[in-house]
Amino acid sequence: MKKYMVEALKEAEIAASEGEVPVGAVIVRDGEIIARAHNMTEQTKDPTAHAEMLAIRQASQRLGGWRLPGCHMYVTAEPCSMCAGAIVWARIEKLVIGTMDPKAGACGSVFNIPQDRRLNHFVEIETGLMREECSQILKDFFSRLRENNNRKSEEVK
Repeated sequence: MKKYMVEALKEAEIAASEGEVPVGAVIVRDGEIIARAHNMTEQTKDPTAHAEMLAIRQASQRLGGWRLPGCHMYVTAEPCSMCAGAIVWARIEKLVIGTMDPKAGACGSVFNIPQDRRLNHFVEIETGLMREECSQILKDFFSRLRENNNRKSEEVK
């Protein structure tokens, strides 16, 4: 549902405002958001502090267990292999992705970990919900980053 992706985008906007790659995730169960997170790798100096991982940890704490049956995750950008693996192990029922990541995505682009039949759980995947908005926040972030890096290199000259 669009309203949940809107909430994930709000998380991505928080990430961008904090200098993080703007990815946001929410986990929904029975129509209620039970977890929300955004990337925090730079702030925490932790390579596992992706929005999906943080949301899974939060949902697990809230539900009192590491299995998250009946839960749907909405994420603004296609999860990486680490996050895709965690989604499988957490038994997330459905994954809704805003925009795909053709360079590092592990949910249909480069790999498709959540739907690999060799694993013990199969995740339903839906892609393209609010694709333009989810893609644009990433494009804007990386454009600003390149601009700032170019400015810094010009100052050094």
